[in-house]
Parts: sequence; C-alpha cells; structure tokens
Amino acid sequence: MAEAEAIVRVNGVHKYFTRGSERVDVLQGLSLSVPNGEFLALMGPSGSGKTTLLNLIAGLDTPSSGEVWIGSDLISKMSESQLATWRTRNVGFIFQFYHLLAVLTAYENVELPLLLLSMSAAERKQRVLTALDLVGLSDRLHHRPGQLSGGQQQRVGIARAIVTDPTLIVADEPTGDLDAKSADDILHLMGELQRELQKTIIMVTHDPKAAERAGRTLHLEKGKLVHEERRSKATAS
Repeated sequence: MAEAEAIVRVNGVHKYFTRGSERVDVLQGLSLSVPNGEFLALMGPSGSGKTTLLNLIAGLDTPSSGEVWIGSDLISKMSESQLATWRTRNVGFIFQFYHLLAVLTAYENVELPLLLLSMSAAERKQRVLTALDLVGLSDRLHHRPGQLSGGQQQRVGIARAIVTDPTLIVADEPTGDLDAKSADDILHLMGELQRELQKTIIMVTHDPKAAERAGRTLHLEKGKLVHEERRSKATAS
C-alpha cells in the first residue's frame, strides 16, 4: 500500500531567541514530514527543542527561517491573526495540565472551541455529545472539573481537542500529570482516535512507555533530529 501523503512538512527550519546580546539556537536546520494519520512521538532532553518544534507545527510560533506546511497551508508565513483563525479550524490541543475552566461543566468545556466557529446550536450539541461519547464520558456531561479524576479531566481535554474535527492533534506531555493506570488509559484512547478516526497526532513526551504507543518516535538533541524509531502497528497499538 502506498505511503500516506505528508500532512506536515517542516523544511530547513531554524529557530533562535535572543537573550540580551546572546543568540540561543533552539532548532538548527530541521526537516521532517509526517504522513496523514500517523501517531508521532517527539522525545529528547530538556532544551532539545521538542516543544519549540511542536509549537511551530501547531501554529503557536513561527520559525526564524525555513518553512512549515500543514497540508496546503504555508503557516510559517501567516500573520498572528491568520494563525489564530487557522488554529481554531485545524488544530486540537491536549495539554499536561488539562486547562479546563473550573466553573464550566465537561459539556461546556468541550463546547468552547465550537463557539468560535459559525455553527448552529443543534450542530454544536451533536458534536459535543459525540466527542464526549468517544472518550467514554457521556455520563459526566454536567460534572465540573473538580468533580472529576485527573484521568477524566484529561478525557474532557481530549474531547475538546477533537470536537472541531481538526486536521492535526498536538499533545504536550499528555500523561505527565497522571498515575500509571490513567496514563495508560489516555494513551490507549489516543491510539484509538488515530486508528479509528485517522487522526494525525504529534506528541511530546519524556516517557519511553508513552512513546512506545506511537508508530514512530523522533529523538532531538540540541535542535537537531538524531535518531528515529519505527514500530509495527501491532507494537504501537
């Protein structure tokens, strides 16, 4: 079977910051492609550039030079306002600390991204209910974050990430704040989303066990890709 078309293309990307008169190079001429529907893990020591790379792919930042393409969109040349609009429609975010609003129910937290889109109330409701059903929380619609376990809160976060039917899901240490059992459940759920919904997922993690769930792992050091691991579908699941 032919390999899936690349949905993410990073071409010769450099990223540097300045501290006073000092230039700090975070990414150095990095290139990669991610096929549509892949579950990719990014690993590396602190300061290796993995979160910076994730932020560039998610349109949260722009490179100092080089190109970032998502599908047919050259996002590295977009303005901040263009990127904000693009992210709303194309990227679902899963964070380590959930970032749920404590005063809102699970239903209301998941609905939030849809309020930025032109959509009827009936369609919003259908999408929210479908997303919460996919993550196994149909019986927790009206619970607020404080009434949910950490694993359940992260499931709400995942439902919020998929409710817009995004092109890409990015996850930054999604299991970093969870116990081993909850972390395993979340990783299993992410694998199901990738397989059943054909979602492209890019995950930053420091946990080798989490990375084993991905079909491919890229290792970064000092802003460069230094090693790649591929796994069979049986292993990744």
